[in-house]
Amino acid sequence: MTQTTVTAIEEVGTRTVALELETPEGFDADPGQFVLVRATVDGVEETGYYTLSSPDTEETMEITVEYVPEGTLAPWLAEREPGDTVEIEGPFGDVQYTGDGDAIVVAEGPGIGPAVGIAERATRADHDATVVFWGEEPPHRDRLDALESAGATVLLVSSLDEAADTLAAAGDATVYVFGFESFVRDAKTVADAVGVDDLQAESFGPR
Repeated sequence: MTQTTVTAIEEVGTRTVALELETPEGFDADPGQFVLVRATVDGVEETGYYTLSSPDTEETMEITVEYVPEGTLAPWLAEREPGDTVEIEGPFGDVQYTGDGDAIVVAEGPGIGPAVGIAERATRADHDATVVFWGEEPPHRDRLDALESAGATVLLVSSLDEAADTLAAAGDATVYVFGFESFVRDAKTVADAVGVDDLQAESFGPR
């Protein structure tokens, strides 16, 4: 385990915060990968996996934490302040965007974190980026607006069928999917139906 320091925390949506952490020496990861966070909460050791939501890990990195009041680790993380320390391990995961090529990211819930990280990395490299979010009120609204201003496409959908035309026009873009098991399964079904060749998905487990 590596100890790192909280450098900033910001509320970015309903019961959702972005936690910026000092990047430990030797740590290197790409958006789409995730870390294990460990903490002792009320005398009990708790762990959780959180996907990076920053476009890179130079000097600092970010995770997006969605929490519910009855939770344990996530509410504890949401109460951190700059200067507090947390323990992390990683990075983990084979799904990652290294800045090569166009990217389409389909996400729900906490999947918005890696979605904005990947899209920002892509636009900085002068590639096309599209974020498809299932829901009407995504966290990181400010960053999504900034992405649109930078030329990225942002689609808010109430059904994944609404993303079919976007996926059908993917061309050489890599399609990334982040969400819970049922969402990932449904996204893969839609992508397969329209002939997507290059798809990478990370499931957050059952809802």
